[in-house]
Amino acid sequence: MTLNIPEALWNRPYVAGLLRRYWELLPDGTPAYTGARFERLAGGGDRPETADRFTPADFIAVATLSVEIPARAVLHVLEPPGRNPYTPLLSRIPVDLDLAAANERHIAKDSPAWTLWQSLRDVDGIGPVGAGKLLARKRPRLLPVHDSVIKKVFERPPTDLTFWSDVRHALRTDDHRLMSHLEDVRSLAGIGEDIGALRILDTAAWLHGKDKHL
Repeated sequence: MTLNIPEALWNRPYVAGLLRRYWELLPDGTPAYTGARFERLAGGGDRPETADRFTPADFIAVATLSVEIPARAVLHVLEPPGRNPYTPLLSRIPVDLDLAAANERHIAKDSPAWTLWQSLRDVDGIGPVGAGKLLARKRPRLLPVHDSVIKKVFERPPTDLTFWSDVRHALRTDDHRLMSHLEDVRSLAGIGEDIGALRILDTAAWLHGKDKHL
């Protein structure tokens, strides 16, 4: 289905203002929104040393996006009984691949990314949103954040199993217009080139949705 992007999110000054607000530091040096530390905490989830395994920092990063995963579920992923099923799948998901450049097979229902999302989703205490945010932490260039606010902003269905694919399509259409727009507003906001286009999209949508009480 089509990703319905509100007209306001095509307004460059408006979106840049949202981004500046989100990444603003308070007078005491702490972030105005804890989610501003999601991708940068401990050097990022996709840094070479830990790109193919989950770490405690990944769960703290997910907590900055208001997803509290119980300690028992964290331990199940970090210290699973028996053979670890998560690391082999994570290692098969490309680290340096942008969603706009990806093939559909990289995110299809039989892909390692989808299989890992399902495996994490089924862990008691993680669920679909927590699993998605864990994957977005580990593969920020390929897999977008998705939660209830973003779902409402983009007018997604209650059960949304095509979000990755639809974001990919939106990034590629009209000669990559959306991708260029996201890169432009990132530069205008001055928040740093290390923040990826997918994170710009979900942050702008989330803050816009919160402001509209969605």
